[in-house]
Amino acid sequence: MGRIDKGEKCSVVGCGKDAERSIPFDKAKSAGLNVSGDKRAYLCHEHYKEFKKKSKKDKTLEKWRYG
Repeated sequence: MGRIDKGEKCSVVGCGKDAERSIPFDKAKSAGLNVSGDKRAYLCHEHYKEFKKKSKKDKTLEKWRYG
């Protein structure tokens, strides 16, 4: 049973919704999200969707570089 199943809240400052996903903290910061925490950032549905939109260009560049 992980931290999300136990009721972890969203790590974005000012958001108190239940988290759905966890991502590395540095990736959340590089996407421009204002997160607080240590190693992992826990995101609710809306903030995860925002993270995916903002990191799409980086993922594409990584795919071109290594794929």
